Amino acid sequence: MSNSAVVESVAQALRSAELSQTAITPIRPELGGESADVDIAYAVQEVNTERALSEGRRLVGRKIGLTSKVVQAQLGVDQPDFGMLFADMAYGDGEAIPAGLLIQPKVEAEIALVIKADLTKEKHTYADIISATDYALPAVEVVDSRIENWKISLIDTVADNASSAAFVLGSRPVKLDNLDLVNCKMTMTRGEEVVSQGIGKACLANPLNAAVWLADEMVRRGRPLLAGDIILTGALGPMVVAHAGDEFVVEIEGFGSVTAAFAAE
Repeated sequence: MSNSAVVESVAQALRSAELSQTAITPIRPELGGESADVDIAYAVQEVNTERALSEGRRLVGRKIGLTSKVVQAQLGVDQPDFGMLFADMAYGDGEAIPAGLLIQPKVEAEIALVIKADLTKEKHTYADIISATDYALPAVEVVDSRIENWKISLIDTVADNASSAAFVLGSRPVKLDNLDLVNCKMTMTRGEEVVSQGIGKACLANPLNAAVWLADEMVRRGRPLLAGDIILTGALGPMVVAHAGDEFVVEIEGFGSVTAAFAAE
């Protein structure tokens, strides 16, 4: 098969896995194995992005993954990755995420930025990101892998829309000048149990580093961030497996709280 035919085939396999809630074996062998160029994985992601847009789904932002140096080391990479966020992936604070929608979900606590200006420069700065940010929110990203047992490499996760599935935003917008993005502490609880803890600087030393990287990368790849877009900047602490009936409350210092709830079976 030609490269384009392989890309189309892998994209279809991932989309079918998502729709049927059935995980598939790792797809990296088809894309060139461990030595594959990440661009072929992004080409797969782009096929499914175009398909989603043609179906009328609304693109509302991006998620940034692999912002932890520990996770980067595990996957042998030196930069983050990104995935697309669509409006139908958004759930309200405390709204039940339907059972049976996802395959093997996990949750991560993150800082979300909502931008009010297009980010179209070739190289962005902190000043560009701060000026373009309307407000920040606490967020929970629900990640899910269409790859069996999360046996993923960088190639698998990038092709699979950076393993993104759903997200929950808090409802109290906060201006950046009222926040300490580096030292804010995060606590995630499930019932009475603390299941994840972290701090702002766990995200590439500062979530703005992740946002600058994303803004530049999206211009380079022809899908710049636009006014109104949501940026999920990356996990502040370890991800946690989610089961039916679980309810996770995330508190981030200065941001308030947000709740991700999963419907019982």
